[in-house]
Amino acid sequence: MGLIVAANPLGQMIFSPLFGWWSNKIGSIRLPLLCSLALFTFASGLYSSLEMRPDNVKYWMLISRFLIGVSSANIAVCRSYLSAATRLSERTKAVSMVSLAQVLGFIVGPGLQTAVTPLGNDGYTFLWRGFVFNMYTACGWINVLMSIGNLIMFLPGLFEEHKIAAREIMIKQGKTSERETWKAIKPDYVSAWTLIMAFFVLVFNFVLLETLGTSLTMDQFAWSNHDALYYMGILMSVGAIVALATFVAINPLCKIFPEHYVLIWGGFSLMVLGRVLYIPWGDGPPKIAEVYNDTIPLTGNATIDYEPNHEIFLGCPKTQQWCEVTPALTLTQFIIGYAFTSIGYPIGVTLIQTIFSKVLGPRPQGVWMGLMTGAGCLSRVLGPVFVGVIYTRYGTYWTFGFTSVMMFIAMIWLLLSKNRLIPPSFESPLTTEMQTLSTNKVPIPTDEAEYKVTSQNDDDSALEEDEENINNALNTALCSDKNNITIVVAGR
Repeated sequence: MGLIVAANPLGQMIFSPLFGWWSNKIGSIRLPLLCSLALFTFASGLYSSLEMRPDNVKYWMLISRFLIGVSSANIAVCRSYLSAATRLSERTKAVSMVSLAQVLGFIVGPGLQTAVTPLGNDGYTFLWRGFVFNMYTACGWINVLMSIGNLIMFLPGLFEEHKIAAREIMIKQGKTSERETWKAIKPDYVSAWTLIMAFFVLVFNFVLLETLGTSLTMDQFAWSNHDALYYMGILMSVGAIVALATFVAINPLCKIFPEHYVLIWGGFSLMVLGRVLYIPWGDGPPKIAEVYNDTIPLTGNATIDYEPNHEIFLGCPKTQQWCEVTPALTLTQFIIGYAFTSIGYPIGVTLIQTIFSKVLGPRPQGVWMGLMTGAGCLSRVLGPVFVGVIYTRYGTYWTFGFTSVMMFIAMIWLLLSKNRLIPPSFESPLTTEMQTLSTNKVPIPTDEAEYKVTSQNDDDSALEEDEENINNALNTALCSDKNNITIVVAGR
């Protein structure tokens, strides 16, 4: 079972850098995306038709989940294109919206599973009972349909690539080609690897809480499995709503405060507090699990029926020796810690990707985005292992003490590296603003386009009045398909 769970992130971790390298090599994201979506369609169909393969079904499930993970490696290609297709001023908002879409998927997914539950175990069968559409397979077949829709949207004629970021820097630097522009700009490898490691730590802590949540509440609060699933479902739903609001607030916050300040003090500091709050401070140990029977009280010489349907284990199991000596986690600190996580994680994961793309500059970022995606996948592989080894054997003190120290060290490292987290401005020495010679956005029917660049006005009000024209000119230049762009610079 552990291999089946780990197969998905393992496939994504291995193939994310490879997909990124592929998109860099061919200079386009269309083919990698089409191939990955086709693979996702096939793998989802394979996963949903496991009932047609009763022999060695566990191996087919392992293969299908691994292939779904491989196809999911296209997120590295998507993040790379997002960095290439947005201006620096648009990057934070764009990344936050993509992260928001990902969280919406996490919300809609469980809701979709609930919606198809009325289909029951039998559901509907087609093709001489070879095709089963029931509560277990419906979501997989819905994934197949959505994947086909995505594949169609990326076909030629429906999707057109625009590499705006490199052209924006090219114009600011006064270079003659995009390749010359990014070749002349050396990325800061220290800050890049710092952000990758910070991303790993952040995702690891979130995945750990997600993996451990239900078991933790059953151990600490003596909830039944039904109660734990019910209350955790409510808590996660509220947390998702808080996360959605946080994603929307990130861009306005970054217009008031520097991005690296928001990352450190708004993201990592809250995550540190969230982990520290999970270190138990209760008055005594949690309730120790006992076998309880609905009809036979635990008194006298009664014989207990050990049928699975008649026994409920409530509390921390005796097999975990730390339960008897470790203080219990209180419900208050659990809820407050989860609230801090619901705010800190969206801020951290969004701004790490945003700053990462800006630090790398206008160069193709497929491989680098693949490495960051792979770091996140590695945390998803190690999270369940950590739960099995550390939490089960050593308890909450070691689990949340270790993760608190991990988050704190990552935050301190970001503080020490904060000057490296400020993306370069890429401005040319002339410090110029660009205006088009014509406000008409209709493409010029020649192979060349001419834009006028005038020195900045010292009058702030005049600059504000011209802001719309300047943005129009810049967008026209960046989206232009002209082979040559002539830039006329007027001195002061």
